[in-house]
Amino acid sequence: MQVSVETIGSLGRRLKVAVPADKFEQAFADRLRRLSQQVKLPGFRPGKVPVKMVEARFGGQLLEEVAGDLIQTTLQEAIGTQGLKPAGGTKIRRSKPFERGQEFEYTAEFEVYPEIKQLDLKDVAIERPVAAVSDDDVAHTIETIRKQRVTWNPVQRPAAQGDRLTIDFVGRVNGEEFEGGKAQGYPLILGAGSFVEGFEQGLLGAGPNETRRVNVTFPADYRHQPLAGKPVEFEVQVKEIAEPVLPALDEELAKQLGVAEGGGVDKLRADVRANLEREAASRSRAVLRRNVLQALLKANEFEVPAGLVDAEVGRMQQLGQSAGQALPDAEHLRVRARTRVALGLILSEIVQARGLRPDPAKVRARIEEMAADYDAPQKFIEWHYADPQRLGEIESMVIEDRIVEELLAGARTQDRPVGFQELLALDASIH
Repeated sequence: MQVSVETIGSLGRRLKVAVPADKFEQAFADRLRRLSQQVKLPGFRPGKVPVKMVEARFGGQLLEEVAGDLIQTTLQEAIGTQGLKPAGGTKIRRSKPFERGQEFEYTAEFEVYPEIKQLDLKDVAIERPVAAVSDDDVAHTIETIRKQRVTWNPVQRPAAQGDRLTIDFVGRVNGEEFEGGKAQGYPLILGAGSFVEGFEQGLLGAGPNETRRVNVTFPADYRHQPLAGKPVEFEVQVKEIAEPVLPALDEELAKQLGVAEGGGVDKLRADVRANLEREAASRSRAVLRRNVLQALLKANEFEVPAGLVDAEVGRMQQLGQSAGQALPDAEHLRVRARTRVALGLILSEIVQARGLRPDPAKVRARIEEMAADYDAPQKFIEWHYADPQRLGEIESMVIEDRIVEELLAGARTQDRPVGFQELLALDASIH
């Protein structure tokens, strides 16, 4: 067998494989003989059909089957002898029609895995955000909790920002009502921004039982095309105005939030602080992990096999559709897919180079940690251990955590003080 290799770009390879005519002929003859012993034709006993007759009837089919088998076996042999590592699918092209008595030739085109050289972050500076929870952070969180438990008190005064209005309205374009532009008893909080721009502003100062005409223009990119860019007049009747009433910050609120009796507001503040500190620590770890993986990507800039990126795009689209999630446009989706593939290749190389294996105890601990958020944690645990693929996903997470720890051990970690709210706003995802 003769094999030649041609490089196409940085990752593309084209193998030209030539199989001697006698090897192809021998494979065809063996397949023909076996078939003649099995085939049944009218007028002949099983195994007694003449070989020539079998060839005349099934020769074309046998030729394709033999060619397919030979391609499969010789391609693997050729790839092995050339020391290549194909990434993704392989395109097979025939140099000429396959015929008996002639040399069997074909070409195989595929991409190979890129070479990954930097498998550590020795002396690389990695930033770790660190936030201290302040009294203001605690107060802000408690205020948010109170707003989630707001009640509404009807008032007899002009509507102000933050009030909840109960309204009847009808919208018209060029004097004609349009579908979906009418409602009764609609609750609207002024300042919430839940309606088209200008609508809420037009109701400021309105009194109970007052009717107002509010003119707005819908955005040019409005999701409902018939209204996009159109001026609309709304006739609005204010049925009720109610002002927000927050629950008092007292023992009763603390009890509602799970604080043991007698703990009071001080214990509530302490519990909120502890929760925020746990959240800050978790967020800091997530951002630190992101910084480590981004540094790893930056240290290894290489071309990613297009076939692997295509496959990842398809997988992300399928997962997004199954979960009912909106996907980014094609260009951004491909950028994400490329990043994920590149990172996967680097981490896989590190795993192989360091001989890493998932620690069963840590895998169990991770699953139990995840299971704590479910009503039936034991069933969640059993569900993962019942499926090797599901268990493998957790094992990969555990190995990735170990890789991050080992990379950090060789890097220079620099703490950067940040505010708690700033920490929450930091992006922990890999793009």
